[in-house]
Amino acid sequence: MTTTAYPRQDRTGLARALPILGWRRGYDRHTLRHDLIAGLTVAVMLVPQSMAYAALAGMPPVAGLYAATVPVLVYALLGTSGSLAVGPVAITALMTSTALAPLAHGDLGRYAALAGLLALLVGTIQILMGVLRLGALVNFLSHSVLSGFTSAAALVIAASQLKDLFGMRVERAENLPGILASLWHGAATIHPLTVVVAAASIAGLVLLRRYAPKVPAALLVVAAVTAVSAALAFGNRGVPILRDVPSGLPTPDLPAIALADVRALLPAAIAIALVGYMEGIAVAKSLAARSRQHVEPNAELVAVGAANAAAGAFHAFPVAGGFSRSAVNFSAGARTPIASLVTAAVVAVTALLLTPAFYHLPKAVLGAIVVVAVLGLVDYRGARTAWRIRRADGLTLVLTFVVTLVAGVEPGLAAGVVFSLAVFLRRSARPHTAELGRVPGTATFRNVARYQGLVTDEQVAVLRIDGSLYFANAQYLADQLLALAETRESLRAVVVDASAIGDADADGAHALAQARDRLASRGVALHLATVRGPVRDLLTRSGLWPLMREAGQLHPEVAGAVDAVGGDGSTGGDGATGSGRTSRLPQEVY
Repeated sequence: MTTTAYPRQDRTGLARALPILGWRRGYDRHTLRHDLIAGLTVAVMLVPQSMAYAALAGMPPVAGLYAATVPVLVYALLGTSGSLAVGPVAITALMTSTALAPLAHGDLGRYAALAGLLALLVGTIQILMGVLRLGALVNFLSHSVLSGFTSAAALVIAASQLKDLFGMRVERAENLPGILASLWHGAATIHPLTVVVAAASIAGLVLLRRYAPKVPAALLVVAAVTAVSAALAFGNRGVPILRDVPSGLPTPDLPAIALADVRALLPAAIAIALVGYMEGIAVAKSLAARSRQHVEPNAELVAVGAANAAAGAFHAFPVAGGFSRSAVNFSAGARTPIASLVTAAVVAVTALLLTPAFYHLPKAVLGAIVVVAVLGLVDYRGARTAWRIRRADGLTLVLTFVVTLVAGVEPGLAAGVVFSLAVFLRRSARPHTAELGRVPGTATFRNVARYQGLVTDEQVAVLRIDGSLYFANAQYLADQLLALAETRESLRAVVVDASAIGDADADGAHALAQARDRLASRGVALHLATVRGPVRDLLTRSGLWPLMREAGQLHPEVAGAVDAVGGDGSTGGDGATGSGRTSRLPQEVY
């Protein structure tokens, strides 16, 4: 069986500043043919999609074409993924609309200027994160948060398109209750012919996707419905159509920057920067693993940030790497970013020469494209999996989902992040602890709650701490140790298996010293075993390590600690087991 060969990117010399140059090595006619086919395929898909997502963002359809030209070109020059397709995407389009509508107050000129400023802010944030190598910050958006947010946002997006699918004249709303309320009040304005057009468009998109997945469904539906609309004069029958779509490409023009607008847009810009990057880097890494190429997260931040800055300068709105288009790009054979250059060129030609062809295109068709695209983002399987694996992750997903539906995209995202961080802090403040017993005839200790037949001793308790020892949990863990002494009158020693304590701070060392003193006042000795190097260094600086070493309370292994205090679970000191050997190691060695 043969495997597909993909070029490897060189990241030396000039390629560090302009990553597209890194694909020169090994680039040949065969690779160019694949890139041309993929670029044309994605362009055919992107033209109608970009216009639909522009309408979702509250922008004129031609702004979608602008967002699919220069930003795509910039990413192709700077990106490290050979398959990622950057451009307008549904989630960021919805977030753009949510951020701009309350500030523009219906002024289309101000709306467009704010969209450019928002894209510029998003790009600046992403570039700064990339330069400062802060790509790891996106890890605060857990899979549960993203799944709940994306699923809810998909439903909000789909609901927001119902007014166009039904030809209704209703007020704009940003959350699901508001959208449903406006639809209810505007039910009398439903236009039957528009509903027929929308239903036929959705049916065509779904059937083509199912039975002819390699066919550019969106483009075929747009062409067919536009032709019918022109022949039957839908525009004169009350069906909303695009009418005049400006031709040509925009010239660079930085948006006016007012400090008040920057402050108002900054929260949305941060959210879009994180969500847009997460969406892109997730699909880029997935495709890179399949093509055995390498994606550099911080370089990707700079690349997509530069693409957003270009969007802001060329009268567009925020862009990101899209799941569906990237998958199509990869499956169509994209090898390098040259495919994106081809896509940008085709969209540019469309903006220059072909916009008059969209005059009779019903707006309901663009709404149908958006609805069919986003409903696939509802992650039913992820919700079930998260709930089954860990209830806290399931609750995070549900909370994010509900708040996004009820309050909007930004509050939903913020609620999910805050709740997931709270769950993490609670978990780290209450780390798992396990009492251990010896496997008979060995130097191995296991959790008594999970294994049967273990040897324990009422006079010697062995406790394993699974987590860092720091200010948030130090007192809790100290109380755990003291609870053992209070509940067992015959207890003479507590051995702490510290193998899972990867870090500690001053509060942790202080709490451990206090617990040692309080245990000693009850006639119970505290012993430490298998302490890791960084924790040992901190305890040395705190002065606790030398004190415990002089008292013979430090041990390289748990079995040696139990033998040293004379636990009945030991196998003896004849050297037949690991415990016999380790208990005789000099303390200075450890």
